[in-house]
Amino acid sequence: MLIGEYQHNIDTKGRLIMPAKFRFDLGSQFIVTRGLDGCLFGYPMSSWEALQEKLKQLPLAKKDARSFTRFFYSAATEVEIDKQGRINLPQTLIDFADIEKECHVVGVSDRIEIWSSKRWEEFATVAAESFEDIAEEMIDFGF
Repeated sequence: MLIGEYQHNIDTKGRLIMPAKFRFDLGSQFIVTRGLDGCLFGYPMSSWEALQEKLKQLPLAKKDARSFTRFFYSAATEVEIDKQGRINLPQTLIDFADIEKECHVVGVSDRIEIWSSKRWEEFATVAAESFEDIAEEMIDFGF
């Protein structure tokens, strides 16, 4: 399971060190794509394959479903962890997530999220302020 929050820097070549605690669960190769809320999503191959099966079930006749899958898949790229524990992110994904240098790598169960530090801090501030209200709403999901 991918859990925790780690701060790292991305270098000028787009290389980002993956936290050592994530490397085993991610495997030597995994998929990174555009995520929600302005971050990147990274999926181990097994999680990516399970997600693909769900996405295949979306109705082709629905415009929103087509748009979502196009946007999601078009940026997806397979990355490989090198001997120094780094991955190389394409510039299109770096630009999408507005990553300049400092970033946060966050474990979210079966995926990681890669955030620019600025966006992560903004998100974390708002989430902390409304955490109890959000928790109360989770009752609707069976929690």
